[in-house]
Amino acid sequence: MKLTTTKLGLLGLSTALIFASCSSPKTEETTEEVVVEEVKAPTLTKIWETDSTLTTNESVLYDAASEKIYVSNIEGDPTGKDGKGSISIIDKEGNIVTQAWVTGLNAPKGMGVANGNLYVTDIDQLVEINLESGKITNKYPVAGGQFLNDLATYDGKVYFTDMNTGKVHLLDSGKITTVTEGHESINGIAIGEDGMLYVLDKTGMKSLQADGTSMILNDVVTGGDGLVILGDGNYVASRWAGEIYFVNGEGETLLLDTKDASSNTADIGFIPGDNIVLVPTFFKNKVVAYKLDY
Repeated sequence: MKLTTTKLGLLGLSTALIFASCSSPKTEETTEEVVVEEVKAPTLTKIWETDSTLTTNESVLYDAASEKIYVSNIEGDPTGKDGKGSISIIDKEGNIVTQAWVTGLNAPKGMGVANGNLYVTDIDQLVEINLESGKITNKYPVAGGQFLNDLATYDGKVYFTDMNTGKVHLLDSGKITTVTEGHESINGIAIGEDGMLYVLDKTGMKSLQADGTSMILNDVVTGGDGLVILGDGNYVASRWAGEIYFVNGEGETLLLDTKDASSNTADIGFIPGDNIVLVPTFFKNKVVAYKLDY
């Protein structure tokens, strides 16, 4: 009996050791935390507005060299040769510095700075204004021109659109030529650092290649008015009726919609260092500035 008990005890001990050796060792549970970075949507925040004396303002242009902001005022019929149009100057705080800097224009629209001059489209001619004196120094009639609209400069050259004829014209060394045509309802134009042309027309936003072909970059923002190149594939585009969009390769984001307030968003300007979008409100007769965050 004693021997049997001893054997059973040894057997029990062996069995326990076997089970102990077969069991999995305990380990601490680890959890990997996945952090999802929230992508912030681009926004516009209003920071100031001018007095409402900029009658039918169509375009706004910021000149980095002088830090002046030029505003083109139609002040009459957008196609009428009535001599009522003017150019005003405002500052970066929204104060109207010079209400009537240049007068006697017809229906001034797009503007750009080159060669010490301000160039302005005016129905069927391009007007040259000396920046120092504010005097009109030249007028360039455009053969067949009907509704000259937006304008952009690059390397001393002046590019501008004709919305009615679907053309892009070029002023270079005092001579006007046609760069490209066949772009229905073309309006906004901007030029990249590499000299590439970008435009807004009935089909959307597109780039114009050197060989005359075009590539549609966005087919949602159609019939656009003003166009700003931010860089790194990012753009801001406006529609006259009251919409401003942020556009990139991923699509478009509606930044501003003022249609219900009957406030237009025509040919927008931009202050790069401060990321400020300048909005001409057309019939509201004032310029409104918004801070862009993206």
